[in-house]
Amino acid sequence: MAVIRPFRALRPQPALAAKVASLPYDVMNSQEAAAMAAGNPYSFLHVSRAEIDLPPGTDEHSPEVYQKANENFKKLIHDRVLIQDEMPLLYLYSQTMHGREQVGLVACCSIDDYFQNIIKKHEFTRPDKEEDRIRHTQALQAHVGLIFLTYPENRNVSAIVQQVMQSRNPVYDFTSGDQIRHKVWIIDDPEKIETIVRIFRDEIPFTYIADGHHRTASAAKVGLRLREQNPQHTGNEEYNFFQAALFPHTHLAIMDYNRVVRDLNGWTPEEFLHRLSEKFEVSPPANVILRPGAIHEFTMYLENKWYRLRARPHIIRQDPIGVLDVTILQENVLEPLLGIRDPRTDKRIDFVGGIRGLEELQRRVNSGEMRIAFALYPVSLKQLMDIADSGNVMPPKSTWFEPKLRDGLFCHLF
Repeated sequence: MAVIRPFRALRPQPALAAKVASLPYDVMNSQEAAAMAAGNPYSFLHVSRAEIDLPPGTDEHSPEVYQKANENFKKLIHDRVLIQDEMPLLYLYSQTMHGREQVGLVACCSIDDYFQNIIKKHEFTRPDKEEDRIRHTQALQAHVGLIFLTYPENRNVSAIVQQVMQSRNPVYDFTSGDQIRHKVWIIDDPEKIETIVRIFRDEIPFTYIADGHHRTASAAKVGLRLREQNPQHTGNEEYNFFQAALFPHTHLAIMDYNRVVRDLNGWTPEEFLHRLSEKFEVSPPANVILRPGAIHEFTMYLENKWYRLRARPHIIRQDPIGVLDVTILQENVLEPLLGIRDPRTDKRIDFVGGIRGLEELQRRVNSGEMRIAFALYPVSLKQLMDIADSGNVMPPKSTWFEPKLRDGLFCHLF
């Protein structure tokens, strides 16, 4: 069963929360981070992307970057921009985007749950990305980004959450530049805290990583290293736990994650369309953007025209991986026709999160940078959980969650 516990969050003073909160480190490059943090000394990007405060061209993985992150983090604490709560608490974090609200419980989770697969994964991690977060975490001696977990909704937990939200004012309530409203409540009632912890322990067998596989892996591995270095290890030390926001599965929505490819691998457009028709029903071309309307339906932009592609039944496998649209596209189009065998490493393919809209696919093809684009129907949360339950992992770039959890609103010291 899932282990969670309250913790003493290091978090912004309410008047500064909006200035501190920043998008996660991995959704932008250094130049974009520098532009976002310009003129704002409180932005948490000075910690999560500390290379922005070093000379241009500094390698973002150099020792100086991790040292600068530590220096900037300590300054935020010294200047009392960030203040640690005096007692272990639980928190609620609400985000509202386009009228849809998701509310997560912010707590600490156990690294043992990660290693024992009680916290379930659906993606492979890359060693280089893990090592970057390990070095960052060790430099700060803190977990500074929220890991995004989901769990099967529990009515008793939801009832407590609603009671807290209705009975007291949030400590933070602000709208970020991307028009996402963020609210945070504190749960300081010992009885409520104990009840929530008990419900997770007794009634919730698994949690699932929605977003943050590299953060989770690095937090777990840092904890393991510290265990090995501590002859007095008890299992109750803070390094045995990492902070996460846990959302009931009914609150989340997965967006589409689309593909653009640089060339047609030697095919003419006519030849390519003919080969596609062997495995897909191909609609007549349209002059307007077409969006996939259901599972196993794709849309494609080629030669200034949009096409609707419906997978023919014989190419759809029924196992948890084979039934995914990302698998269907990879096995029937990207690899056999376009020669993209490993989408993780092939430089001819790029991925566009659904938050950017299908207009971005059209723009990148029209610019000449790319030759063809494919839009996919979003993966469902049930598909994600089924794959995690089966012990499999999803193909790369399968899911895009919005809104993104903000860095800097919670930090967990160890």
